[in-house]
Amino acid sequence: MKDVYLNGHFLPADQAQVSVFDRGFLLGDGVYEVIPVYDGHCFELEAHLNRLQYSLDGVRMKNPMTPHQWQTMIAELVARNGGGDQSLYLQVTRGVAPRDHIFPIGVEPTAFAMSNPLQAVPEKYKQNGIKAITLADIRWANCNIKAITLLPNSLLKQQAQEAGAQEALLIRDGYLTEGAASNAYVVLDGTIYTSPKDEKVLPGITREVVIKLALENGIPLLEQAVTEQQLRQADEIWMSSSTKEVLPITELDHDAVGDGKPGPVWKQIDRLYQQYKKSIG
Repeated sequence: MKDVYLNGHFLPADQAQVSVFDRGFLLGDGVYEVIPVYDGHCFELEAHLNRLQYSLDGVRMKNPMTPHQWQTMIAELVARNGGGDQSLYLQVTRGVAPRDHIFPIGVEPTAFAMSNPLQAVPEKYKQNGIKAITLADIRWANCNIKAITLLPNSLLKQQAQEAGAQEALLIRDGYLTEGAASNAYVVLDGTIYTSPKDEKVLPGITREVVIKLALENGIPLLEQAVTEQQLRQADEIWMSSSTKEVLPITELDHDAVGDGKPGPVWKQIDRLYQQYKKSIG
């Protein structure tokens, strides 16, 4: 049985218990992070912990640990679960209190972490690309905060699955925002477009790596939203997330994207991304 971390203790997963009065359970009052682990090393850990702090600040919740304490706990949890490639999940809720919409005073946050084997991205997704559909962005107005209240995202992903697709690309006010569980990219005439960081999109860690790699290697990239019409005219479309890395979307709403195959710009970025992973291991 794998170990988890809960409020200062490591224990077997089947022994971890949280009160039914925890605000995460009753109100979805919490934030989270997902961190890929390669060969026992967390990928971009500092950036993930910085985003966790950003999310905590956004919902006015105190951080239960210092960055050093997080790093120490995470290193032990990864080691306890065998090292190698893992998918690390961190969650902080406001804690246990009588149910009320008003924030409680003097309550300690609940800190939880677990790690599962990191599932390799199917090779066929890189060889052939994945399918996506477009859906209206029904999420809340602060998507820049990585909150545990993911019911809208879950509904959108379910619609995608039922349509035979792996992701839903979301449209708000006529513009592409991001995927239901990913950041999104469009390539038009050799330039990569990805939505600017604002309240409509999550500031993705993988997204930041993609931007860094593109700019360092002279690949044109603009943080600029594209219209739904531009999306449908794209030469290439991609998605990225911590556990899926960067994947090409070759079919959108049952129509081929470009020539229906992973494009040359994606291939270049994927090569650079894999090199970057190895360089920081």
